[in-house]
Amino acid sequence: MARSKSSDQTAPSGGGKAPKGATASGAGKVGKDGQPKVGRLKKIGNNGRLMKQAFSLTRRNDPKLPWVLLIWFIVVFSVVELIGILLDSPFLFLPFAIIMGALAALIVFGRRAQGSAYRQVEGQPGAAAWALENMRGDWRVSSGVAGTPQLDAVHRVLGRPGVILVGEGSPQRVRGLLAQEKKKIARVVGDTPIYDVVVGDGEGQVPFKKLSAHVMKLPRNLSAAELNSLGRRMSALGGARMPVPGGPLPGGRQMSVSQRQVRRRG
Repeated sequence: MARSKSSDQTAPSGGGKAPKGATASGAGKVGKDGQPKVGRLKKIGNNGRLMKQAFSLTRRNDPKLPWVLLIWFIVVFSVVELIGILLDSPFLFLPFAIIMGALAALIVFGRRAQGSAYRQVEGQPGAAAWALENMRGDWRVSSGVAGTPQLDAVHRVLGRPGVILVGEGSPQRVRGLLAQEKKKIARVVGDTPIYDVVVGDGEGQVPFKKLSAHVMKLPRNLSAAELNSLGRRMSALGGARMPVPGGPLPGGRQMSVSQRQVRRRG
């Protein structure tokens, strides 16, 4: 005799799995990282708030910022629209002129925001670490791997060039720290290139404003797989051995986040 199917469609309490893409409470979808997905409108709102925050912080130290952006917008808009007039298609070029003007203003804003941030942190302990941590790309920064009570510090960066040691503080003390750290690392990394950089304005030093550009221009000596292998070997040396100021910039964490957002758009 065949069994009759139960008409109760309710899932057993606690025994069934939640539908794919739904949270345990059924409130919304989750992404690949297991976190609730953020709606597109919410993302736009968050990005807008970050841009507004970056604009306010930059304008505080750069009062001419709104006028500079307006001038760039007008100049680029006028040039594009002039081309449209010469081609007898001014209305066709109008949307393109607006987009290009806004893009030019956004690029200028990103550069001036970056310059403002660098001016605020320059000369403060931890400034070099802040600059290194805000570089674009796969750079693995360990801040304060060596230092002195006078707040001289050496930061270690792993990247496609190899190992980069960056020292900030008194050049005399920093060079000794760099030599010790370089000798210790050489035992672990083998033939991997090791670069040392001293931040400063003296001979043989790299100015703070050019630090990130200098590091990013170093030759690419490692593949992505070799970089991962290097990271595993370097993990045996540990990380920071001294406290490094986490935010030399007033409201540093906020500017750091906003600055990255601005760079992505610039």
